[in-house]
Parts: sequence; structure tokens; C-alpha cells
Amino acid sequence: MADTISTKQIIKPENLVHKKSAVMTDTTMHYCPGCGHGTTHQILAEVIEELGIQENTIGITPVGCSVFMYNYLNIDMQEAAHGRAPALATAIKRLMPDKYVFTYQGDGDLAAIGTAETIHSCNRGENILIIFINNGIYGMTGGQMAPTTIVGMKSSTTPYGRDVSLMGNPLKMTDIVATLPGTYYVTRQSVHKPGNVRKMKKAIHKAFEYQKKKKGTCFIEVVSNCPSGWRMTPVESNKWMEENMLPFYPLGDFKVPEE
Repeated sequence: MADTISTKQIIKPENLVHKKSAVMTDTTMHYCPGCGHGTTHQILAEVIEELGIQENTIGITPVGCSVFMYNYLNIDMQEAAHGRAPALATAIKRLMPDKYVFTYQGDGDLAAIGTAETIHSCNRGENILIIFINNGIYGMTGGQMAPTTIVGMKSSTTPYGRDVSLMGNPLKMTDIVATLPGTYYVTRQSVHKPGNVRKMKKAIHKAFEYQKKKKGTCFIEVVSNCPSGWRMTPVESNKWMEENMLPFYPLGDFKVPEE
């Protein structure tokens, strides 16, 4: 009779590849299968745990898919009105300057109704971290065209693709905020492959460390897929993102402080 392998033998510490961060709650996620939000949440939780700042971190989420975050991260969270997360983060950081403060926003929120708050917070150099999820559409409300929808991209309001002559050009928020004197660290990353996940984690880690220096705003864009909104499988959406979105939104650092 073949020897059986016990559970204790399988889950030895040296064999452990991944575990859920203690900063994550046990709430079942509402995100669609394959969505980049869940991965980004886990990375953020891991960094907060590794830095030991769980009790001193405050997150601000506005309207959209990002609003679910307060269900999943066991930190102090505050919901903001649509587009107003940077304004609320500014107030919280100024009142409690020793706290680590970040916003978590989608493209419809940050680059549309919240454009003014984003630009002016970055221009003032507010000592906060802004995490910007860019999936090219309004994910929660039905997949409508967003400011970030690339040319030719189909959505529920652009069934034939975005036409510049009718809808204008896509808005590259990361490129814009990188030119502002108040930003300290600006980068664009993704979470669709293991290597990209590692780079994203390093970016978040740097951004929280930089917040100690009180040098200005840190801004991280995450180019993500939206399988449901794009009407694709997770695998198809990642492939489409690589072939279409990443050439227009190339990954990498836009502004890195001189150490």
C-alpha cells in the first residue's frame, strides 16, 4: 500500500509559495474573475504588512469598482464622493501628517470627474500616494467610454471604436502629472504577469517609503484589464491589453527621485 502524505508534510514553511496577507480580511471578493483589482489589493496589503504600518495607514476610495476595497483591507478606510479622493486625502494627511495616506481610484473617477482634484493635488505636492487603476472604460456602470479609452477601442458607448474626430484623444494622466513640480515619484505598472506583480510591489513599497520624506505626491498608474467590460475571458483580455493598451500606455518610471 502506497504511503500517504499528510497535510503537515505538504504545508511546510520552506514549501510555502504564497499566503494571504494578514492585512486582508476574510471577505469574499466581489471582483470579476481575472480582474486586476484583486491582485493589486493583495500587493498593497502585503506591502503594508511588511512595512508594519497597518495601524498607521488610511486609504480613501471613491465611487466605482475601487469602492469595494474597504471590505477587503483591514485598515482605516474613508469613502469619498466621486472624484474627490485626492481632496479628502489632502485633508486627512494635513490633519494627521504622521499617517500613511493613499487613494485608490479608477480611470473614470480620477481622469474624468476627478481631473481637477488629481491635477491640483499633484501640483501642490500633497504628501500622499495616488494609485490609479486604468482599464480604459467605466467598469462598474456598464463599460462606457472613459477618458482613457484608446483610439479604436470598443465600449458600450463606442460600439464602433473610439473616434478622435468625435470623442477626442485619450488622456494620459501619468504623463501629465509627471510634468508637475509637486510630484516626487511617478510610475506606470501592471499586474497581469508575475514579473509585473513584483515590479508593482516594489513601486508601492517605494511610494510609502518616500512618503516619510515629505517631498511631494507619489503617483502609480496600474494598466489593468476588465474582462467583463471588455466582453472577453481573462486570458483574452490580458492578451488584448498587451497588444493594444501597453503600446499606448507603456510601462515604466516617469519620474524617479535622485537618491
